[in-house]
Amino acid sequence: MPEIAPDITADELDKEVLEELRSLPSDLANLVGRHLVAAERALEDEDPERAHEHTKVARRFAARIGVVREAAGIVAYRAGHFSEALSDLRAARRLTGSDAYLPVMADCERGMGRPERAIDLVRSPEAERLDRAGRIELTIVESGARRDLGQHDAAVITLQRLPELRDPQPRPWSARLAFAYADALIDAGQTEAATEWFARAMAFDEDGETDAAERYAELTGSVIEDVEEDTDYEDDFDDAGTADGGESAPIVDEEPEDDDASLAEADDLLEEEEPVPAGATDGEDVADRAAATDVASDEAAGLADEVTEAAETREADSADESDKTDDSADSDSSDGEDGADDSAAQQGSPAGAVVAPTETPGITPAFIEPNFGDVLDEKDGPAPKRPKADD
Repeated sequence: MPEIAPDITADELDKEVLEELRSLPSDLANLVGRHLVAAERALEDEDPERAHEHTKVARRFAARIGVVREAAGIVAYRAGHFSEALSDLRAARRLTGSDAYLPVMADCERGMGRPERAIDLVRSPEAERLDRAGRIELTIVESGARRDLGQHDAAVITLQRLPELRDPQPRPWSARLAFAYADALIDAGQTEAATEWFARAMAFDEDGETDAAERYAELTGSVIEDVEEDTDYEDDFDDAGTADGGESAPIVDEEPEDDDASLAEADDLLEEEEPVPAGATDGEDVADRAAATDVASDEAAGLADEVTEAAETREADSADESDKTDDSADSDSSDGEDGADDSAAQQGSPAGAVVAPTETPGITPAFIEPNFGDVLDEKDGPAPKRPKADD
């Protein structure tokens, strides 16, 4: 009895298979189920002989279970045991009532060197009940049987009748159908056309189900390299763009500089400038400007008072001079003329005129009383200095 891997359990089977195995005792059902799983794994490892050993054990303990006989027949066919396969498939057909195994049974007849019986199965009434995929598989077997009988042109025509042969879309049967047609063309002597169809079969056969690549290489003399795609590329580069399965590289924004470096540069610039007193605000700046305006107003007011006092002094001097004129009319008359001339000259002289500061806030000519008297009667003395308003 072949060994079974410890990790194999009957629970790996399909629910339909488990349902049929329930007719057996639980321990026996578990044993048969584990052997069926082991046979499936052996086929995946391309070891049909080891798979055949497991199915033989399952058939020994559950020969009257339809799925067990079906599995035994398929595995025997894959291992090249055509007589045993045909026997098991016939039993499975009786137990299940299914005609789905008919193409395999016909091919087993071919394998045993009986192509006429294969053609008989193709023409049987049971063949009419197959679905489209089953009919295509049965037609492929019929073409092979025609070739076995030496009917090469008939083998080609048999496949040409199928409209699926010209279907460019990949189907479950596309690779096998194109390969069978190329084989038929080779036997019919149409090597060039066969080469094209082997190439088409190779394009359809992504799983390596047929030998189309090898046959194409034999006909063309080319070398076909078996380059497998790296299906684990997601381990190297994930959806986020990580490399070698590592963490995602951070996205760097090139425009803004480092925050710490920017802050340090700003601090250096601030240290070079004059320090601003703590607590200084915009409100205090407004108060300082208001205070400066008040000081300017006070200075202007003081200047206006000085101008007014000078005017009053000149009026008093003018009154004293009038009294002196009454005592000496002749001298006053002469002096009055001279004074009038001097007054007229003085009026046009910028040095004696009082100019009101027009740019000083609060001071206008309306606040200055004009004086047309003799303010420069002392000709020998220097003219008095008058305060001037700062522009």
